[in-house]
Amino acid sequence: MGSPRIGIIGGSGLGQLLAEEVGGREVCVETPFGSPSGPILITHWSGADIAFLPRHGPGHLYNPTNVPYRANIFALKSLGITHILASGATGSLQERVAPRDLVLCDQVIDKTHKRAATFFDEGLVAHVELAEPFCPKLRQLLLEAAESLEATVHSSGTYVCMEGPQFSTVAESNMHRAWGGDLIGMTALPEAKLAREAEISYALIALVTDYDCWRPHEPGKDRALLMHEILDHLKAATDNGAALLRAAIPLLVDRLDEPWPYADALALAIWSNREAVEPSVLKRLEPLVGRYFPPKSA
Repeated sequence: MGSPRIGIIGGSGLGQLLAEEVGGREVCVETPFGSPSGPILITHWSGADIAFLPRHGPGHLYNPTNVPYRANIFALKSLGITHILASGATGSLQERVAPRDLVLCDQVIDKTHKRAATFFDEGLVAHVELAEPFCPKLRQLLLEAAESLEATVHSSGTYVCMEGPQFSTVAESNMHRAWGGDLIGMTALPEAKLAREAEISYALIALVTDYDCWRPHEPGKDRALLMHEILDHLKAATDNGAALLRAAIPLLVDRLDEPWPYADALALAIWSNREAVEPSVLKRLEPLVGRYFPPKSA
């Protein structure tokens, strides 16, 4: 098995599917930002060596705020990952986006406020461009792969990322709709921002599990029955997402060595005086910035 360049970040359902279908070996990676959510599964799937990371950890023990996003992305970067295909459960803010659909998000609105959202918070300043928070080339590849699927796949969508872990109020849900949001979720950020800082092409497949609370449930519907229905939707959407990944990975393998939009995202983003950056900072962030700070000649 070779060194993977494709990383997959997803929920426990997808991780269980991979473990049962193809197995692999688990590796533990320590980072300057602590431990990732859990061991990273290195396996061969759909014609490629991939690295799979369960976002919420084994047993789904990290809530959305406490997911170690920086450690997760840094660990994948350290393993040589250049492309990340991520998935995550979402609620729908629009009637046309139905449960079990997939959405290839192109925009995001950040409502989080408790999460460390950058690698560059001490000793080095970098401002990456984020007008398109998800890699458009990787999204287009997913869209091509989706042509072979029977599932409904939306080519774009705006993801509102809230802090959680509680769900929205009706007033908030209607506000998010008024903003132009298509989906509500809790995990796209800072994951996408950190991937950009790490110069990794990142795309998100949103798995729609239900309509958010702006849309009233059927009167008198039992809560336990409602939860069972949502879990059924999640399983179906996860299966659809896995089918999309299976179709997309061979296409991506053939294009890994092509130019990608954000492979040099830091080239113009580092604003610090490079002579003033401490060696300890460079050592800490070497997988991210090493190529922009060549060793000084003696």
